[in-house]
Amino acid sequence: MELVYTPTRADVADAVGVQMKHGWFRWVLRVMRIVAVLAALVLLLELFGPGGPKPAGAARMAGFVLLLAVLGPLARWLTSRQMYALVGRQGEFRARVDGDGVRWTTRDSEIVQRWQLMNRYAETPTQFVLLSADKGGVGVGALPKRGFADPADVDRLREVLDRNLTRL
Repeated sequence: MELVYTPTRADVADAVGVQMKHGWFRWVLRVMRIVAVLAALVLLLELFGPGGPKPAGAARMAGFVLLLAVLGPLARWLTSRQMYALVGRQGEFRARVDGDGVRWTTRDSEIVQRWQLMNRYAETPTQFVLLSADKGGVGVGALPKRGFADPADVDRLREVLDRNLTRL
């Protein structure tokens, strides 16, 4: 079966969100949250701990907590932006899905990914996002549902993916 589509910023942001949710970035976010909580506790100690308030230390900790709160969403936005810069300029995509894997063809490139490389997938309301077999989920590919000429092909693709990949 074949999909024809032009990737949008929303497609890329959706795929990056899935990648970050199921890849290495989820661990980074967890560590960042733990460090932010610890920094907030240190901030409280700097303000209300023994020896009275320490404004300089409190200001440093407040800045650190703020930085950690901003980095998570900022990382997703920056990653999506960088990925779209690469994907968006390639124009129209043609993706052919069969029993062996997926072949993406654009004006500038052709990529073949066998099912052994992309062994997991997640379905979002607008697309299927394929993730690589490594624990970090570094490799990612997207198949937007709007790319099908026949809406019934969405169900056929889901069956092919279920047969060859693990659904997340």
